[in-house]
Amino acid sequence: MWLYSHLTTFCLWFAQPILQVAVAIVVWRRKLHKLFPVFMAFLLAQIAIFAITYPVYAVFGISNKWYFGLYWLSQALNAVLNFKIIHEVFLDVFRPYHALKDLGTPIFKWAGLVMLLVSVVVAASNSSDQEPVIHAVLTLQRSVRLVQFGLILFLILFSRFLGVSRRQVGFGVALGCGFSGGVQLILLAMHSGGIIRQGTLNLVDMVCYNLALLVWLGYAFAGVVARDGSTNHLQTQRWEQGLADLQTAAPNDSLIPMFEGMVERAFSRSSNLEDIERRLAFTKPPGPARAKSAAAGAKTEK
Repeated sequence: MWLYSHLTTFCLWFAQPILQVAVAIVVWRRKLHKLFPVFMAFLLAQIAIFAITYPVYAVFGISNKWYFGLYWLSQALNAVLNFKIIHEVFLDVFRPYHALKDLGTPIFKWAGLVMLLVSVVVAASNSSDQEPVIHAVLTLQRSVRLVQFGLILFLILFSRFLGVSRRQVGFGVALGCGFSGGVQLILLAMHSGGIIRQGTLNLVDMVCYNLALLVWLGYAFAGVVARDGSTNHLQTQRWEQGLADLQTAAPNDSLIPMFEGMVERAFSRSSNLEDIERRLAFTKPPGPARAKSAAAGAKTEK
């Protein structure tokens, strides 16, 4: 049983660089690397990591310090590249909406900085026997996986508002990342609860990652990059126009001019309302009391 599991693990491990090379070739031949350069760099980095780490593993074993350092360095690099892939998919989704894209870019930068700081703080406050570097990389990985899973949920729910076709390459990249990341989060939660063992976690994780590679390969072969022009995204256009108006109202990247303009418009509207009330008061037809007083005045004059 152990030999069967060990052989299965090695087959799944060796299948990864083969599938990665296939996806990279198709992406290059379809010229998709121009639209998704970070995704292409991720595939090439995975191939290079396998080419470097496997000989070290085969010669020195898993307990060697060189393999230990290379493995966790590659995991940190993977976390960074996965986060950049999320940003790349985000830019592809919001390509027609410049204001939304400009708003999302600084949000992604701050999110990356926050995840990095959280990883460092968690590693520094770690009281277990685990190495601080390992704890920091694992925390960063889980944060990125959570964002990946959230991205695919966002695309599934809002694709019709954004005009994103589910046959697009960007959707396929997000689907592969979100599927692999979501399954990994579930496996880690089950492992922490003692439901599954480490060997089962590694096996299922490799199976899901290979499935994600097959998804990427299928989408790369399809090569659909056009958006769904028949979709009515009027609501998204309103979001875009609203953000554009805010940017126009605050050209100096400050909220003070925007609030000043709002106050001035409020005062001008109130003054206009007062002028209208005065005009209505003067042009208002006389009531019964005013009519009687006017008639009495006329009799007195007579």
